[in-house]
Amino acid sequence: MNCFWKAAKTGLLLATVGALFALPRASAQTDTPTPTKMNSPDPNETSSSDGWHVGVTPYIWFAGVHGTTGVLGHDASVHADFGDIFNYLNIGAMGVLDLRYNRVIMPVDFLWMKLSDNQGLPVNEYGVNSINAKMTETILSPKIGYRIADGKRVKVDALFGIRYWHLSTTFTLQPQIANGYSQSASWTDAVAGGRIEFALTPKASATIFGDAGGGSARLDYQVGGALGYKISRRWVLLVGYRYLSVDYRPNGSALFVYDVDMPGLAVGATFNIK
Repeated sequence: MNCFWKAAKTGLLLATVGALFALPRASAQTDTPTPTKMNSPDPNETSSSDGWHVGVTPYIWFAGVHGTTGVLGHDASVHADFGDIFNYLNIGAMGVLDLRYNRVIMPVDFLWMKLSDNQGLPVNEYGVNSINAKMTETILSPKIGYRIADGKRVKVDALFGIRYWHLSTTFTLQPQIANGYSQSASWTDAVAGGRIEFALTPKASATIFGDAGGGSARLDYQVGGALGYKISRRWVLLVGYRYLSVDYRPNGSALFVYDVDMPGLAVGATFNIK
């Protein structure tokens, strides 16, 4: 069943990326202006693609965690819904810096959080009732891309970049054995994908996004979407859903394992600096 859901999500991602190349022509046909009488251009109505645009989006991602994590050959099965994040999240910082010059896109997504779970289930431990797991997770995803469609109703971005991971995990076995086990790992995956933004009304918009890749990890991908509502010239409120999955087992080794799916609701706000 897990394989079925992963295949379905991968298919959704491929359909999203495929739409990137189908929409530009449709967008161009939709946005072709009808002939009108010639008027002098209004300096206040210049193209939204001209010059620099800078936006900052702090957000909170209520991500659940489902999968297996392992330290020094000791594995724990973790299953926590996104509603349990208040019990597991100790502290976190998340945000996106979105830079654009004309049609060149340069988004940077950053996430850092500390998680703890005292009810992890041992996978390969006998005589152990539970595992107290503490994890510190850092994810940095810088990308660069190009806006291949810039219509009034539809905007399409093709993006390429990397996703850097740093995980530090500490296990304390219950009943306690020795002083526990601790290990950290860092790796980088190459990813490619895109995002599509639809203007629903003058103030409301919808965005879908996704990417996939790998490198150090066997598989690294995400899909998601968000609804936005413009409350002022600079501020946009956002609510959406994000699904991030990674399978990291370096060189087939079982010493450090991070094979998890992280789905959950995300809320935030974008401040358009320029």
